[in-house]
Amino acid sequence: MTENELSRIVFDCALKVHRTLGPGLLESAYKECMTYELLNADVYIERQKALPIIYESIKLDTGYRVDLMIERKVIIELKAVEALTDVHLAQIMTYLRLSGCRLGLLINFNVTLLKNGMRRVVNNL
Repeated sequence: MTENELSRIVFDCALKVHRTLGPGLLESAYKECMTYELLNADVYIERQKALPIIYESIKLDTGYRVDLMIERKVIIELKAVEALTDVHLAQIMTYLRLSGCRLGLLINFNVTLLKNGMRRVVNNL
């Protein structure tokens, strides 16, 4: 599947989770429900995927962890915050660069309408 096809599946799953749960819960609740929905959508998921940093040819396991990686192509970073900020955008851009993935979805579930909490971030797509 292409990144765009995977993006559509992720959006549909996020919409279902948001319609069912609504805003106001902890990020961990949305993460569990998204994992469940994505598994039902029959896509390969890696949860809490570690991203090492290569510094001067030394691999450093620094503790960076992507919330969800889909088919090793799309990074999903979930939030349950009042508003997405530049720091959240920088975080997913860094994850894209470190992983080599070309598409990231930043999803904030703490909004009335889910479309207002989604950011699509591309890295050479």
